[in-house]
Amino acid sequence: MFIAVIAVRKHQPQSFLHNSVLMSLVFPHTFVPWFRAVAPYIHAYRGETFVVGMPGELVAAGKLNAFVQDLSIVHAMGIKIVLVHGFRPQVNEQLAAKGQVPKYHQGLRITDPVALDCAQEAAGQLRFEIEAAFSQGLPNTPMANATVRVVSGNFLTARPVGIVDGIDYQHSGHVRKVDAAAIQRAIDSGAVVLLSPFGFSPTGEAFNLTMEDVATSTAIALQADKLLFLTEVPGVLEDASDPESAVDTELALADAIRLLDALPAPTAPTEVAFYLRHCVKACQAGVERTHILPLSVDGALLQEVYTHDGIGTMVVDEKLESLREATPDDVGGIVALIEPFERDGTLIKRDRNEIERDIEAYTVIEHDGVIFGCAALYPYVEAHTAEMAALTVSAEVQGQGDGDRILKRIEQRAKHMGLSSIFVLTTRTMHWFIKRGFQHVEPEWLPEERKRKYNWDRRSQVLVKKLA
Repeated sequence: MFIAVIAVRKHQPQSFLHNSVLMSLVFPHTFVPWFRAVAPYIHAYRGETFVVGMPGELVAAGKLNAFVQDLSIVHAMGIKIVLVHGFRPQVNEQLAAKGQVPKYHQGLRITDPVALDCAQEAAGQLRFEIEAAFSQGLPNTPMANATVRVVSGNFLTARPVGIVDGIDYQHSGHVRKVDAAAIQRAIDSGAVVLLSPFGFSPTGEAFNLTMEDVATSTAIALQADKLLFLTEVPGVLEDASDPESAVDTELALADAIRLLDALPAPTAPTEVAFYLRHCVKACQAGVERTHILPLSVDGALLQEVYTHDGIGTMVVDEKLESLREATPDDVGGIVALIEPFERDGTLIKRDRNEIERDIEAYTVIEHDGVIFGCAALYPYVEAHTAEMAALTVSAEVQGQGDGDRILKRIEQRAKHMGLSSIFVLTTRTMHWFIKRGFQHVEPEWLPEERKRKYNWDRRSQVLVKKLA
């Protein structure tokens, strides 16, 4: 394959050869399944609003062009983007050039007149670089054929931090108000809105803000669908005491609040609490999903948005909805939920004693204390698989995504058990499972213990999903 491509195309530029060889390698065995797997996320997020916080450290690390290319791809997929840039290292560099030392108190910059001048210079330079990056259109790059309009403006009203603990923060400020209507008009027109961490008082006084404050306030004002921070941390670790532990890919708001309460007040962006507190604030104010992503990983934004597990930590607002493992107090609610589906033959009959005996196997989803969905997980450890049974969502809330959320939790439970797949037996809902990655197999595939209990008269279809 290599010889054929090179022999026929040797008169073409090297970039063409490179792309042709790559396509011959990945198409169709890798590219087509990957693109099909991404498609549901493209459909789901089209028309949604994302606020993205980009720290100055990303630019200092030389990653601006690649990041802008990823943002342009996301924008091309129909997502409305507000980009907020930081400039912490750039301001410090300007201060150093003037023989000044950066001043901070409790993680917040003290902006004296010299620092304000440096911030203005850094902001102007960064806006120029970001707009230039969005204006690229080189062939054989993700920016080819891209037309991205960037809109900036005085969308923010600020107020001074003032004097705190006897420290005068001078020209440092907080966001007072976001002109959400103007930003909304701009992103609805197809533009990317670029916000610098600067705001102005009604009297025209300039204030240096933080990127995190601007991004959070903007996401809240727009009631954005996602707030995403690129950070110097990988995310929230499952074990905070072990820097080598895995990243917790999904964190309920209540758990995030408890974690924040246990952590000391952050003073630097290298501490996870530095960003987590803003994620919590946004979720508490109505932003459903907030994310902490590692800027060190190439394509982190794309991986977080367009893959199932993502790469960073997502904080989820579950104030009105609780997805959890069942307790004995839930037996009555589960019985009431599945009973109608047992009567019409969708589910096999399970008596109350059986559910009570297996209650630890169940996951439930409840709204305002009422159980609206459930599923059970029965592992077959020697076969490295598990059965998901009794997946049920109340007719009152079907179509709202509860089934997908339960399925994801069941998959997570199976992964934590070290299992490589889950399977279901169904007579009426095959298509629902197939759309979510399950594949049909013959009953002989079942683990021996489960095969002995298979009801050949019912002729249930066996569907299997491999766990990544």
